[in-house]
Amino acid sequence: MRRHLLLILLLLPFLSGVAQAETRRERTLMPSELRIGWGDMLFETLMWHNPKSVITTMPASYRRTYAENYRYHQHLFLEYQYRFNYWFGLGGMMDLGEVGWDQVTRDGTGLELMRDPGHYFYNLTIMPTVRFTYYHHDHVNLYSGLGLGMVINGGTEQNVHGNRTELGAAINLTAFGVSANYKRFFMAVELGGLYGLRNTNTIYMASSRIFTASIGVRF
Repeated sequence: MRRHLLLILLLLPFLSGVAQAETRRERTLMPSELRIGWGDMLFETLMWHNPKSVITTMPASYRRTYAENYRYHQHLFLEYQYRFNYWFGLGGMMDLGEVGWDQVTRDGTGLELMRDPGHYFYNLTIMPTVRFTYYHHDHVNLYSGLGLGMVINGGTEQNVHGNRTELGAAINLTAFGVSANYKRFFMAVELGGLYGLRNTNTIYMASSRIFTASIGVRF
């Protein structure tokens, strides 16, 4: 997280230098924003990862299945915002993150017997969002935001009830965001976190998508 914050601080002078001013009048004439972005999967990589070891000291007749070769397809999101004035915006966001892995069956010596690469789960988050711009400059804006909605968790695995899809609550916090524009286009980086859970025992995401980067257009 310190590395991401340092990156943002290093980018600020560059963003200010290349940006072209967006005046308050232009903001009124182009109140809508549409952007597409990427978010990290630090939470997912910490929670779901290759086993640290496999059993190699049992008889060859022993069988055990491991989850291996995890693949993290990152968070991709699409967001629309309508800027009612220079400090308040309201819109909606859709975010999708996916993790895949292989189910590998090994014998007691660690020898691979069977591999099934088709396992995965996804989290699709849909929510309305609000944004508060507390520093408005012709070149750079600083803001924070909040989103509340739902998460759809699905994939190849069944839960205890035999279902492959579940619904839960989701919240997205933008603790710090900075955006800079070039004419009607802009780029933004944010620090925050995306959370999704069904209950206290079923947590899909916790401080996921801490760092995001996006590009967009105003119209």
